[in-house]
Amino acid sequence: MSDETAGQQGRKMMQIIYICYAVSIVFGFTSLIGVVLAYLNKADAAGDWVESHYTWMIRTFWIGLLFGVVGMATMPIFIGILIILATVVWYVIRIAKGWTQFSKNQPIDDPESWLFG
Repeated sequence: MSDETAGQQGRKMMQIIYICYAVSIVFGFTSLIGVVLAYLNKADAAGDWVESHYTWMIRTFWIGLLFGVVGMATMPIFIGILIILATVVWYVIRIAKGWTQFSKNQPIDDPESWLFG
């Protein structure tokens, strides 16, 4: 397989991962599919600008899960609703930022950021 073909397949996989994450806003389980795909394909993108997107999406999953659990745990004291809402907004912004950068064929500036890179 040529480098160009591999690059096209890598781009297609990244698009699938972004779509999985976006769909998970309605059907939560698809982000799990997306993060598994990201882990499975990240090594293939080593050294390429797409690698930053894999890091970004993997971190988006784990940080989102962390705050989702904190939000659910604090629901009885009502702060949980605010944490969940803030997490959803954060998640949407990260997906939008990542997709925008990806559409421009640009890496994420700071893929290990907790906020918006």
